[in-house]
Amino acid sequence: MRKRRSKMIGAKKKAFDTEPRMILLKEPILMLGMQVETGMKSVFRDVSRLGKRWQAFKRTGMIPNRKEPWAFVAVSKDHDQLNGRWNYLMGDVVTRVDAVPSGFASFAIPAGRYAVFTLRPPNRFAWGMTIGMAKRYIYAEWFPNSGFKPDSAISDFELHDERSTLKRGPSIDLYVAVKEA
Repeated sequence: MRKRRSKMIGAKKKAFDTEPRMILLKEPILMLGMQVETGMKSVFRDVSRLGKRWQAFKRTGMIPNRKEPWAFVAVSKDHDQLNGRWNYLMGDVVTRVDAVPSGFASFAIPAGRYAVFTLRPPNRFAWGMTIGMAKRYIYAEWFPNSGFKPDSAISDFELHDERSTLKRGPSIDLYVAVKEA
């Protein structure tokens, strides 16, 4: 029996699957991190700055209740279609949030149905480009032909785990909240 392979899009190395696997997230995922309001014109600059701030904090080793094995999430939520802005959060997955230090944010990624796209950039420096290409494809092409529409509770989130740190062949999963169209 032949295994069905999904069509992939990307440069020479396939950057992401065009057909997701559908999952039901049964429990919320808790995260503790930092957030920024961003938009299309500033997203790459804003995310880069936020990433540097978060990495500097992580080096202190002071993330309370960090879940093991380690996982990092980056969340896009609260899209304002009128002015093209949204909130972007990044942080580590935690087992519980007891208190949120000043300058930090916590968020519970809601349980629900998600379309999960695996992203494989050509190298570790191409994350932004690969994520941008995947999101453009998902929202402009996949949704209109999928029988689903975005769930307004959350737009999407990236789940980075040990696979994202590989020097050769890194990958992450992009979870997109969906509901029946």
